[in-house]
Amino acid sequence: MTDKPDLEIEHTHNTHEPDRVVTRATQLAMELSKEKRRLTEELSTLQEEYDNMAPTTPVGTLDWYIKWCGVVFGVSGIFTMSAGLPLYGMMLYLCSALSWTAVGIMWNDRAVMLGSIIPATATALSLVQKLIQ
Repeated sequence: MTDKPDLEIEHTHNTHEPDRVVTRATQLAMELSKEKRRLTEELSTLQEEYDNMAPTTPVGTLDWYIKWCGVVFGVSGIFTMSAGLPLYGMMLYLCSALSWTAVGIMWNDRAVMLGSIIPATATALSLVQKLIQ
């Protein structure tokens, strides 16, 4: 009984090349190289998908804190108005709109500024009317 060595030798025939000897190790290396290329491409695709889902604004900066305070003020203001305390709700909502206006200025984003300053103005006018009455 003959034992086969770990590295088998295979002769390949190609019409364009003379006979060449390809060991099993060479075949495995080629397969591993192909798999490595495939996995690298897949990793690159997954990284692109992750980058598209990741937040675009930095965390922990001044604008980040102002933005989240604005969100908390806005939600609190709406719930406070719904709870029957319109004066306090308007004050909270005004703080929210002013916070977002500041964020729009920091980001140099006119859409955010305009989308915040108009509700801030309308809320401030309503608040003044309530206080005058």
